[in-house]
Amino acid sequence: MKKKFSFHDFVVSNYAILLQIAITIAIAIILVNLVKIIYNRLHSKLIKSKRVWDDALLISLKKPLISFIWLNAISIALHLTLKKLSVEQFFLEGLDLIKHIGNILIILWFLARFIRHWEINLFKISISPKGKIDKTSLRAISQLLRLAVIIIAVLALLQAFGIPLSGVIAFGGVSGIAVGFAAKDTLSNFFGGLMIFLDRPFVIGEWIRSPDKNIEGYVEQIGWRLTLIRTFDKRPLYVPNGTFSSISLENASRMQNRRIKTTFGIRYDDSLKIKDIINEIEEMLKNHPEIDTSKILFAKLVNFGPSALEIMLYTFTKTTAWVPYQKIQQDIFLSVIDIVHSHGAQIAFPTTTLHVPDGIDIRSKME
Repeated sequence: MKKKFSFHDFVVSNYAILLQIAITIAIAIILVNLVKIIYNRLHSKLIKSKRVWDDALLISLKKPLISFIWLNAISIALHLTLKKLSVEQFFLEGLDLIKHIGNILIILWFLARFIRHWEINLFKISISPKGKIDKTSLRAISQLLRLAVIIIAVLALLQAFGIPLSGVIAFGGVSGIAVGFAAKDTLSNFFGGLMIFLDRPFVIGEWIRSPDKNIEGYVEQIGWRLTLIRTFDKRPLYVPNGTFSSISLENASRMQNRRIKTTFGIRYDDSLKIKDIINEIEEMLKNHPEIDTSKILFAKLVNFGPSALEIMLYTFTKTTAWVPYQKIQQDIFLSVIDIVHSHGAQIAFPTTTLHVPDGIDIRSKME
């Protein structure tokens, strides 16, 4: 006859193992609550700190540390249970492998969280008025750190499964050649992104354009494969990084001045007034508060046009911002018009002169 299960007998016969499991779970609960108490006390202090790593470390550590405590506590409890049940060694080794892999993933999780929070803190500094941190370099360093963490985690997992690293490296050397041929465009974009981070022809937030391709706008994001450029009509333009190694690029954000260059005509009837007009225009440019007088500046008669004496105006503004530049250029042009009119002259426009031979009488016919 089958013996009836007795909970009391089960507890008495397994008293020692149940006590060990209870103590393990109790210690885990105490440690988890201790972690939460320490976190709450330190977080209010470290969040006011000017250092970028301390609060990032604290925030990143909380959840992975709690997971680490529970993983190992449950692992110990299961190990004690399986040992009591006298299972085969294979199951105990499998449990140890699962715990080892779990610990590796928790460490990977912590490092990924730390890099993300560290990057967020530095990004806040970079966009502040006193920020001196370059967003492009920050993103490059963050991506390199993430890549390094992933590589280390993969190698650790392979080693946990008993795969020798020497074999992995040898296999990687042989297969790398085949992969290189198969993914040459991807590798080209990857190394193109690396060259952007090293040579720094542009950074996030700068206005770039290419005379070779229809590329113009503000750089919003630089990835390892693609660069996101926001065009002036607000459309996103995704450019493979390998493209930048084969085209010429103009970084308009790094220009020191903006140029004003225009040519206008004065009537031939006002030729005797040209010299005074030119002198006054040059004087106006020299006294204009928004004109950079340390750069080339002139207004000169440059051509005898078909219907006008052509004067070139050439100067540079102090600002490089597009909207203020347009306002300054408008002010300069209006001042030129005022100067020309103040001398009793007129700005010319295309005209046609009809020469009538002597003896021919042209009269208007009124109907």
